Amino acid sequence: MFESYTTRHIFIHQICVIVAKIDYMSLSRLFRKIQPYVKPYRWLVALTLLLTLIGSLTAQVNAWVLRYTVDRISGLLDKGEGLAEGASILILISLILISKELINSFIQFGQKFYGEKLRIVVSRDLAQSVIEKVLTYKMAFFTTGGNQPGKLQTRIDRGIESLTRLIQNFFIDILPLFANSIVALVLMFNANFYVGSVGLCIVPIYFYVSRIQAGKLSGSRRKIKELRENKSQGILGILDSITVIKSFIRENIEEEKQMGLQNSLTATQMKTRRISFLFDGIKSFIEQIGVVLIIILTAYFVLKGEMTLGAIMFHVLLFNNVSAPIRQLHRIYDQMNDALIYSEAFFEILDAECQTELSGDYKPEKIEGKFELRKVNFTYPDNQKRTLVDIDMDISPGRVTALVGLSGAGKSTLINLLDKFYEPDSGDILLDGVSLSEYDTTFLRSRIGLVLQKNHIFNGTIEENIRYGNPEATKAEIEDAARKSYLHDQILAFPEQYDSSALLLSGGQQQKIAIARMFLKDPPIIFLDEPTASLDAISTEQIKQSLDAIKKGRTVVVISHSISQIIDSNCIYVMENGHIAESGPHDSIYHRNGSYKKIFDAMARSLNIDKITHTLSS
Repeated sequence: MFESYTTRHIFIHQICVIVAKIDYMSLSRLFRKIQPYVKPYRWLVALTLLLTLIGSLTAQVNAWVLRYTVDRISGLLDKGEGLAEGASILILISLILISKELINSFIQFGQKFYGEKLRIVVSRDLAQSVIEKVLTYKMAFFTTGGNQPGKLQTRIDRGIESLTRLIQNFFIDILPLFANSIVALVLMFNANFYVGSVGLCIVPIYFYVSRIQAGKLSGSRRKIKELRENKSQGILGILDSITVIKSFIRENIEEEKQMGLQNSLTATQMKTRRISFLFDGIKSFIEQIGVVLIIILTAYFVLKGEMTLGAIMFHVLLFNNVSAPIRQLHRIYDQMNDALIYSEAFFEILDAECQTELSGDYKPEKIEGKFELRKVNFTYPDNQKRTLVDIDMDISPGRVTALVGLSGAGKSTLINLLDKFYEPDSGDILLDGVSLSEYDTTFLRSRIGLVLQKNHIFNGTIEENIRYGNPEATKAEIEDAARKSYLHDQILAFPEQYDSSALLLSGGQQQKIAIARMFLKDPPIIFLDEPTASLDAISTEQIKQSLDAIKKGRTVVVISHSISQIIDSNCIYVMENGHIAESGPHDSIYHRNGSYKKIFDAMARSLNIDKITHTLSS
């Protein structure tokens, strides 16, 4: 039953991944996705819409004033009257235009300010939502191909940037422009049906050409997105591997790799620019055809005596208001397509429900620490070969269990399963007789101490990094944990002591920070994955003494290539290619002359035990 459930879960996960990859974002779907983030600020939207309505009305004042001015002045000139009679007209239109500009200044300020405020708060909410969501995902999400740190960062940053820019420009640029266009078009139809029809016919033609342009650019835009992600990941890889690159003198190779990406990105960008400029020329020609038709048509009606001379300028200015959003369509389409393309990857991260960690609700009063693994199989995502095969294992409570084997045997993977970082493909893992899947994940991990071969140090003080083991710990408890990990005296040597930056610590000292966190957490279960790998001989002896003390009465699983760590274990499991090859206490399995003896003897030879023994005995 468990196996069928797990298989079904994996199948559903794979379907979700496929759907996420082929489900391209549409404009309507994009707005539905954004709507929950805009809804809390609907008062900002309402205020912006009100300002837009007022602004669209004031935008038509120039056309009215120009027609009125031309017609009145033409009338005065026909009567032989001059400046004295026309002074009142000049004063009136000056007052109207200045008043209109004052009103427009307040309207534009409000639109820009509230539009920018909406962009900022929505950007904040989107960023916080994706962080909160990513923190709930299982480890498999981060090890799946395409989800490397650099690529994820690019998707998140570019996604938020393009989405919030679209929101801002919609309320600051797009909405006012189209409101002006609609009002101007209504006024054109009201003045003359035929002139209004010309303005109306030009708009859909322009939209159609813009849509063709967007279709031809969509593939290139997706390629640009992928190249930018690869470029970001490549730069991150260089920074992480700078020591190795310099030690092997491979700067030229890395330069060539980045140059290849840069050249591909440049070529794709130039292709998009070439297509954009071609279509922009076509659209500009269409717009000018509209202007020519308006001038010819209005001149025709003036000559027939059906329009005044001022009507020519009136309709040209109104058509200018109609065509204003058309002139902006190339920019609007660019932004919308960027938002569509980058939102696909952004919402793929945000909506990866298949990757959310599964958690039960079982929270026992006490954990004894007895693990039982029954026919456990496991394969990493994007990996065709099984890492663990039919694992049967018993880990006794209050005892020390060692995992031994060559690199890649599956030792660290086993600890990842015990900590619920991953779920087995089949089989079951029991803790105190209850399936691990039934445990509340947060509760379980709060009872487990984990020390890895390479532990992360956060950008902060030494005290803050140790306190990570228990946010409620007092300063005295932090210092006590540091003493137990033999780090306290070394911390006091820094000028700012516990307030010094943790990044100043050496590799071995950073390892002691991880062990100090574990002392502070004080869990009933401890997993140690090469806990003394980065330490010198004296520090290794000190940490061994500390670990020996904390091991008492706790369930401990240790991975180590240190003879001292292994030989003291109550039970040893030898792993080979994902299988359990041997198990038992040291003396028992050593004399079987199997895999464990080969590994142990190789450890002893690497330490030159014979010479060490001779030196100590002389």
